Order: sequence, then C-alpha cells, then structure tokens
Amino acid sequence: MTSPAPVLPRATVVICVYTEKRWDDIVAAVGSVQAQDVRAAEVLVVVDHNPALLDRARQTFGSPGSDGDVLVLPNAHRQGLSGARNTAVAAASGDVVVFLDDDAAARPGWLGALLAPYADPDVVGVGGVAHPVFPEARPGLLPTGGTTADATGELDWVVGCTYTGQPTTQAEVRNLMGCNMSVRREVFARVGGFAEDLGRIGRNPLGCEETEFCIRVSQHRPDWTFVFEPRAVIWHRVSAARERFDYFRSRCFAEGLSKAAVTRSVGIADGLSVERRYTTRTLTRGVARGLGEALRGDRAGIERSSAISVGLLAAAAGYARAGVSLRRRPAMRGAK
Repeated sequence: MTSPAPVLPRATVVICVYTEKRWDDIVAAVGSVQAQDVRAAEVLVVVDHNPALLDRARQTFGSPGSDGDVLVLPNAHRQGLSGARNTAVAAASGDVVVFLDDDAAARPGWLGALLAPYADPDVVGVGGVAHPVFPEARPGLLPTGGTTADATGELDWVVGCTYTGQPTTQAEVRNLMGCNMSVRREVFARVGGFAEDLGRIGRNPLGCEETEFCIRVSQHRPDWTFVFEPRAVIWHRVSAARERFDYFRSRCFAEGLSKAAVTRSVGIADGLSVERRYTTRTLTRGVARGLGEALRGDRAGIERSSAISVGLLAAAAGYARAGVSLRRRPAMRGAK
C-alpha cells in the first residue's frame, strides 16, 4: 500500500518585467510555469512602469478580472524590482509566493521541488538552482572547473546563477537567490516586504534586496529557516552584454555597494557571515586551483585566478566606497 502524495501549498508565481526587449524571454518564462506538473494557483506578471509593455502583456496574457490563470499588473510602488515584487505580494492569494526572473525558464518538476520542503512548518523560504545559458561558449571571465552544462564557477553569481560554494544537496542557507526563490506569504505580513532602497532598476546592477530580506526575517524569528533545494532548477539566460569585462567589473563593484547597504540595515555580523566564508574558502581555493592549472600548462588557470582576483578587488572597492556615504543615511526599511 503506497502512502498518499503530500499536499503541497498553493503557489502564486511572480514574474517581474520591465522591458519589451525581453519579450521572447517573458513568454518563455510564463510558458515554463504553465507547463509544470504541479499547477500554480495563479501567475502574476508585474510590469515595472512601462505602459507599452503593460498593454502588450495584457493583450497576450490577461488582466485582473479575466478568466485565465495569468494576471498582468502594473507596479504600484517605487520603480525597481523591489517595488514590483512588493506589488505582487500584496496581490497574491497563494500560501507561497514564488519569484522567477523574466529571463529564466523553469525545468520540468521545478515548482513541485520548490514547494515540497514547506511540509516542515519552520521552513519559510525555499530557493533553487539557476544554470546559465550563454549566447555561445562560456566566457573566460567566468571559468569553471567542469565541462558539463550544469558545471558552476566561483563567479557565476555575477550573472545571477548558482556558483561554486553553494550546497549540492538540500540544506539550510542564510538567504535565497532572487531569480529562483519562494517565501510563505504570511512572512511578509510579519516583517514587511523588500527594501525599495535596493532592487535593480533597468540596467542598474545594485541589488541584494533578497539577502537583506532573508536576514531581516531570520532576525525576527531565528527558528524560521530558508532552504536551498537543488532539484528546483531553472535556466537563466545571460545576454551578450553581461559577458563583457566592463559589466563584470561594474557588477562586482555594485555587489560591494549593495553589501554595504545590507550591513547598514542588518549589521555586519549577519550581513557578511556568508561572504567571509565564501572569500576565505571558495575564492582562495579557486585562485590556488587556477595557479596550479597554470603551472601545468593550462592557460584557463590564469583566467580563473585573474578573474577571481579582479572580481574580489572590485567588490572590496565598492564596499569601501559605500561606507562613507552610508554613514550619513538612515537605515533602510522593508515596505509594509
């Protein structure tokens, strides 16, 4: 006699969009959600202050009051990803709010894997894996130690993807990656939404709003946990512009700026706990491995070590630059 399948929570899947240049990606993202074996209660497409895109999306997917399972809404808050997400949270009816990037596509089985850990009442958020999809070959700026399609590199976070050093089995983590994450809806009522001082606006690479939010949740209730579930997989498209060195350097610098803003809000101990381990373990090992490969005649080893060093220095410079200005600003707060 087989045991009955567990009852999964109802999910609202949110896709925040801002530009018509990603139209094909947006359609693919929505389609990948609709193709899941576990059906979402609703899909919310939130358009970030772009009237033309709002009209196009409503003509394609539907609008509030329509009979379809996809609803298109305008961002009712401050422009940016955080404001769009807060709009979605206010409109969501599911038990769990799931966030998928507009340039990502979910693999079959993604939603079921993301929802399964919620059987534990202490789990308030679950995130998954994001594999990059490059226009052509993986760029030398983002070297990896493997050759398979799902091999990770130490710096894949630069393009919003899973990176070396993250868990390879289900594990508790400090914070989730925003391109593939979910949170119990009730949590937002307890601690507020995403800080709208953070969150990307167009090509502005400032971020870390998910990190700040997750830390704020854990500080509010230390017994609540966030879980990384490697079976919940998405494919995240990487544009050609994000393969260039100028983007790589500015993205790393912006990460330092963002981390400084996060520590201003939640404190240095919690705000940099993971980053310290990542720097002293993962990056150090990556540099050493790259140098070893170079000594054995592999030119890719030099690329690995050089990229890690440049990225680390740029992030440190951004953090230092932000330190002085942030002392003059009040701490950020999540939207209520």
